Amino acid sequence: MSASRFRRIALALPAAVESAHQGKADFRAGKRIFATLGYPDKDWGTLKLTAEQQSMLVEAEPGIFRPVPGGWGRQGYTNVCLAKADATTLKSALTMAWENVAPKAPAKRRVTKQS
Repeated sequence: MSASRFRRIALALPAAVESAHQGKADFRAGKRIFATLGYPDKDWGTLKLTAEQQSMLVEAEPGIFRPVPGGWGRQGYTNVCLAKADATTLKSALTMAWENVAPKAPAKRRVTKQS
């Protein structure tokens, strides 16, 4: 997996946009970051997952995913090794991260008849 492929998959998610954060490319849904490229170096990406999602991915694919060191990792931030990730695995993980931050659709108001 290349950084450009990571970028294409991230930007294919609904309303996702690329921006920058601390000198690194990031991907946002609304104003919230769900993924970044280049941390800790050019061979890695980072996903904003829940602790449970992180645990599941690290357990299932320890060669691809690892918690970000320190407090960020304990909050669910997860590194993904680009060279080892296939498109299907990365798309699934990016979708999870996107869902964690994507703006929720407003609840439909129920119209009731008044007598």
